[in-house]
Amino acid sequence: MTTRLDKKAEQILQGALPEFLKNGYADTSMDRVAQAAGVSKQTLYSHFYDKDGLFTALVKRMAAEKFRLVWSKPLTGKPEEVLRELAYRLLKEAGDPEHLRFMRLVIAQSEKRPDLAQIFLKNVAQPSIKILTQYLQQQSELNIVDAEATARIFVGSVIHFILTQEMFYGQEIMPMSEERLVENLVQLIVK
Repeated sequence: MTTRLDKKAEQILQGALPEFLKNGYADTSMDRVAQAAGVSKQTLYSHFYDKDGLFTALVKRMAAEKFRLVWSKPLTGKPEEVLRELAYRLLKEAGDPEHLRFMRLVIAQSEKRPDLAQIFLKNVAQPSIKILTQYLQQQSELNIVDAEATARIFVGSVIHFILTQEMFYGQEIMPMSEERLVENLVQLIVK
């Protein structure tokens, strides 16, 4: 059961996200967050010591949410079907416009706060690679020599696609359909 404090912290995080997305990290004030969250500054500071703590909590929340959305369904079934479905889930969740805007903020802050990027890696990328590696190791018919490297190639290819097409606005410069990427990526692994 969620406690009152947990509900209030979640309310603050829900109010904080649009403020950070709209104003960026530097121009988001705790006053604006408190107002957007519908809480007093005292309540805000009782849950989050400062803006860094609030943003760190938001990074953890977003990482946990994305991980859950992509990886909550077990990887079971024929590799071709599992990998295809997984690729489309990754494209949908990692390519979500709000998520991309948030990742831009994390990247922009990572020079001053490398721990933010590391939180995201530890809570999303690292366990994702581990889950996919374990699945690939169990698929002896694929004859994969290095399951971890293959998992990194798979996830990395999807993330690269999102970066070039969405974050760097590459649709006009180097267009490619999601279907073409997914089908070729799956075929590289299963054949």
